[in-house]
Amino acid sequence: VPVDSEVKDSPFSFRSSAIDAVEIDHLEDRDKPKEISVLAPPPPETKPAEPSVAETKPTAETAQTAPSPNVSPAPTATSVIKTESLPPTESAPPSSVSQNETQTSAKSTKPKKDENEPATDETAGSANAPSVAKTKLPLQIKLMAVISLLMTVTVSTIIFFASSAFRGDSEIRVLQNNLNLVNILGLKIKTDINDILSNGKQIAGALNQGKSGIVFADIFFQNDPDFIYAGMLQNGSGGAVVLNEFFNDPYLSEIKSQPKEITDLILSRPNMIQKSIATGGKFENLSAEFKEPIFALAIPSSSSPDARVLVLVLRLEKFLSAFQKQDISEVFLVNGEGDLIAHSDPKLLQSNTNFLDLPIVESMINSSENTKQIEYKDKEGKAWFGSFQKLGFGGGAVVSIVPEDKAFEAVYRIQKTNILIMGIALCLALIIVFFFSRTITKPILSLLHATTEIARGNFKIGIKSTTKDEVGLLTDYFVDMGKGLEEREKVKDALGRFVNKEIAEMVLKQELTLGGERKMCAIFFSDIRSFTSISEKLQPEEVVEFLNEYMTEMVRCVNDTHGIVDKFIGDAIMATWGAAKTSNQDAENAVTGALMMREALLRFNQGRGGDKKPIIKIGCGLNYGPVIAGQIGSEERLEYTVIGDAVNLASRVEALNKPFGTDILITQDMYDHVSEFFHVEKMQSIKVKGKEEPQVIYAVLGRKDDPNCPQTVAELRTRIGIEWEPPKKKEDKSSEPGEEVKYEILD
Repeated sequence: VPVDSEVKDSPFSFRSSAIDAVEIDHLEDRDKPKEISVLAPPPPETKPAEPSVAETKPTAETAQTAPSPNVSPAPTATSVIKTESLPPTESAPPSSVSQNETQTSAKSTKPKKDENEPATDETAGSANAPSVAKTKLPLQIKLMAVISLLMTVTVSTIIFFASSAFRGDSEIRVLQNNLNLVNILGLKIKTDINDILSNGKQIAGALNQGKSGIVFADIFFQNDPDFIYAGMLQNGSGGAVVLNEFFNDPYLSEIKSQPKEITDLILSRPNMIQKSIATGGKFENLSAEFKEPIFALAIPSSSSPDARVLVLVLRLEKFLSAFQKQDISEVFLVNGEGDLIAHSDPKLLQSNTNFLDLPIVESMINSSENTKQIEYKDKEGKAWFGSFQKLGFGGGAVVSIVPEDKAFEAVYRIQKTNILIMGIALCLALIIVFFFSRTITKPILSLLHATTEIARGNFKIGIKSTTKDEVGLLTDYFVDMGKGLEEREKVKDALGRFVNKEIAEMVLKQELTLGGERKMCAIFFSDIRSFTSISEKLQPEEVVEFLNEYMTEMVRCVNDTHGIVDKFIGDAIMATWGAAKTSNQDAENAVTGALMMREALLRFNQGRGGDKKPIIKIGCGLNYGPVIAGQIGSEERLEYTVIGDAVNLASRVEALNKPFGTDILITQDMYDHVSEFFHVEKMQSIKVKGKEEPQVIYAVLGRKDDPNCPQTVAELRTRIGIEWEPPKKKEDKSSEPGEEVKYEILD
């Protein structure tokens, strides 16, 4: 049964280090063949032969000893041998291992060799083989690395200096273009404002004439439809007072607006009148309140606090044509307080946007220079180039900003192109060097590769000598050596044994010696109910196939919870948690593994039924206690297992599942360690052989964090399909009259 199945995510919680399985070879002294002078590395992946079928029930005695002769040795039994040679005509008998078992990577473990033994044995071969394959800097890599380094450094240096020069030139051009743009737009806006001020003087005269100037106002609005409103205001004690005002009635009728709306809008901004007197003029954006793109200019007649102020309201289209969206630049008009007056984005105009938080606008307001350009970063860390041109009216200015990434977009594009060209050139150079170096290193690399394959256990190297020199002669001898090792491995493949990787590594490191040590661990026994009657209805091949499928699922549960399969005893499984390496969750992991077996068995039984595919039911017994764990046997044949009274009790408890109608039973010691994690139900006390005091056992219902956990043993029996009747009093013992009593159920 393959015990090195891939570890998958388990629905149960456990914590420990993962344990896999590896193959350990063993060979009895009487079967040792004669010596041959061939170095043997570790064996390749093996395909064990099919096991013989026999049923052996777990008992306390079998739990402490090696597996029955009629049963395939346990995959977790660690065996150590000394195989020194290959017989010329005979081969060792194949081991009884299922053909359905998964192939595993194999490593041979040996006891410590005598220092006087020649270095031509298997240990020397396996030790030397890996070192041959370790070449850090082959000639081919050196050539490719040198050419790559030279090309990379040279081209990178050229790209760096070229990009730096191009970037500097691009920066100068962007700044100059930005400055030219604001100068041109600033000149245009200045001209437009001067025209507005000139026309404003004419309309101011009409306003001073009172109602008699209305005829002139009508002609004025007809000649210049951009003007919407003209009014003469003056500061009063209660705020601004309208002295006289004219409206562009055709425009207001067109947009369905009333003259009073404009008057109220102007009066709602008393600061505009006051600041215009203080600064000599002011303009503001009224688009947000009026819902149309308009702006207002306030021109005082003098700097006196009670001076009259001419207020003109114009359509913003007069300026917007100059602020169309540029290629990479963003140009806009602001007043002396950072309020946005004109921009290519209508949404910004309709939202009373203020750009005072922009460093370029802040610099414009605080600077005494009329024209300036700076580099700055916004709050998000993005770099910008900014320029401004002051208008000389109301503190306003034309501002242009360019994001650095767009300004240097051409630089970055050329850099990427250069890097791509460098990559292509580098790849071409590597290809040329690669094929050129092969003509030099191919014979040596072929032999090096063959050495690596031998170290991995692949003896069919398939190389041929291509030269008549020393390398060609060495190749011929190497091929002959591979053939000899291949014949030797055929014997070793048939003798493969599976053990847990953790134990195997401890053996290889000589951490395990003959004997054992006292440890606290969890012991697990399981057994298939009515296995004898099931086997009688199946052919031997069918029994082997059925057992392999069943044990594959069960062993996966052990491995997933970081346990170790100690041995297979016919249809029974013995496993431990904490024997080789312990953790603080050995008891919890063991019970979790048993619950995983319950769920795995339910899935396994889906679609089964009948003589050929019988429904499988098992019983599991778990105990936690002190054991002696270690290598048991002799120098020629060792097995890693656990023995002790705790093992006996676990075996006895497993046998009680049938009379109690349960599938998982645990002892009091196990319960003391896992009571906070699992729902259990206390069963009748028992008396077992070797124990004076009655033993308390518990049926495991499920995890406490499982919402679907059965609440009673009766519910559990219904869920897993156990048909149970209370045993009669005379059946409360584990043996027939006259036989040894192994357990007794007490009242």
